[in-house]
Amino acid sequence: MKASSMDTHMGNISIDNEVIAQYAGSVAMECFGIVGMASVNMKDGLVKLLKMDSMTRGIKVALDNNKLILDFHVIVSYGVSILAVSDNLLSNVKYKVEEFTGIEIEKINIFVEGVRVID
Repeated sequence: MKASSMDTHMGNISIDNEVIAQYAGSVAMECFGIVGMASVNMKDGLVKLLKMDSMTRGIKVALDNNKLILDFHVIVSYGVSILAVSDNLLSNVKYKVEEFTGIEIEKINIFVEGVRVID
């Protein structure tokens, strides 16, 4: 089990990285311009839009020096500013995940894997 943990005066708190990824993914999906998380098949170079129940495969969570590093593989909506969407994603995820976990975020990497037209 990969988990992020922190020591408090009462004991140790351990949060599974899957829980952090799921929460971060739900926060990301609330952001304007994000269509969904992407799964990249390295062998074929194919990008696939993940369904809501498996969106954590598009998010990597790592802990380095008691700080979180998050990697998002996203698909954005056609016609939106990728910079604006990325800024919105960064600020929302940073604030809400730090508030949720109590662990500081050191870095958020965003990989735009595709663009989709939304009806």
